Amino acid sequence: MTIHATIELSAIRGCLEGMVPSMMATCAQDGTPNVAYLSQVCYVDDRHVALSFQFFNKTRQNILANPHAAALVMHPRTAAFYRLHLHYLRTETSGPTFESMKAQLAGIASHSGMAGVFKLLGADIYEVLSIECVDGSPLPAPPAPAIGLLGALRRSAERLMRCSGTDELLQATLATLHDQMDVQHAMVLMLDANAHRLYTVASAGYATSGVGSEIEMGHGVIGVAARECTPVRISHMTNAASYSHAVRSSMQLLEPGLALDTDIPYPGLPEPHSQLAVPIVSTGRLLGVLFVESPLDMRFGYEDEDAMVAIAGQLGAALELLQNAAEPAGETPSVQDAAPPRAQPAPGAAALELRHYRVNDSVFIDGQYLIKGVAGAILWKLLRDHAGHGRSEFSNRELRLDPSIGLPDVADNLEARLVLLQRRLVENSPHIRIEKTGRGRFRLRVERAVNLVEMG
Repeated sequence: MTIHATIELSAIRGCLEGMVPSMMATCAQDGTPNVAYLSQVCYVDDRHVALSFQFFNKTRQNILANPHAAALVMHPRTAAFYRLHLHYLRTETSGPTFESMKAQLAGIASHSGMAGVFKLLGADIYEVLSIECVDGSPLPAPPAPAIGLLGALRRSAERLMRCSGTDELLQATLATLHDQMDVQHAMVLMLDANAHRLYTVASAGYATSGVGSEIEMGHGVIGVAARECTPVRISHMTNAASYSHAVRSSMQLLEPGLALDTDIPYPGLPEPHSQLAVPIVSTGRLLGVLFVESPLDMRFGYEDEDAMVAIAGQLGAALELLQNAAEPAGETPSVQDAAPPRAQPAPGAAALELRHYRVNDSVFIDGQYLIKGVAGAILWKLLRDHAGHGRSEFSNRELRLDPSIGLPDVADNLEARLVLLQRRLVENSPHIRIEKTGRGRFRLRVERAVNLVEMG
């Protein structure tokens, strides 16, 4: 057969999705050949692939003695075969490539009933010396998708550029994914750097919004994408414990002295068959994760991943710009600025009891959990100022400068915290509202009498 030097690795990325097991041929030092199946052949860049290292077997022995190998890969839609001539370079046991392959392997393993057997020991990095097209009768290539991703990216950019607030930007991002890329289930999570976790600020396509639900850094597809700052994509059903939905332990386990549940249910699909998590980064700093999933196998390909990375990049830049623009220097609203006047409680309406626990800044309304952490500290400050001084008007800047709130640092996205708090109130407390009134300013509306209780 003829080696076609003109075949680029990027042109056959569809063969590297892991849907069909690949085969690998190696030789011992004495020339004895060995052929074995591989779980993964992953695209690294136009000159390199990563192969899964799972067992100390004959293939591994051969590669360490003789670093040349060949891999046979097949396109899952056309059944076209290609032979990759490879040279072993190194094995990685940590970092973005390894973690991404580890997550993908969990999906492959659970899909094949081998979740308890497969374990990634390393990502073997190979240089692709040449690519050989194997003679055969492949099927016709599937028609191009009806949705052009380049056009979708342009329309996404145009839509996001028009946004003037964080809440509007988050909703526009989810709407763009739905309208331009036919994504039915998506969410945006922001980083809480102090707590080493991510919290959901917006979602679409789920029975419940899950706003406020949390994922630990490094847990699940979302947590790994955040920790390694790299996209993680799974194309098969995944139910392996460490890479399915990351369900956090309740505060009853983390804080034995606090016998109150502060977990918000995660809104994800019960049986996702495709997942893609992309880090949201701006100026080299992780802001959060953009996550999509589907009940269908192979719903998100590498082109979808490329488009999502571009959208996440623009979202990160826009979040950063809006955060900076949302806090103009100026006078802090004073007690005299407390218009409009407080709403009078309805006759006979019982006062709302709001309890604040200092141990984690959690806030409960009539015994029901609402919020905790920085967002809980913000709400408690607003309620205390409202009850003690009659204040209703506030600014982002005064929150930023208030040490009692405990914002992690100047780069923390306060706007995202306010969006989270606003949505939790809408969903759980119709008598308390936060309304944006201008650039860097908002109003607290309290339409029922409240009884504030400070707990230890």
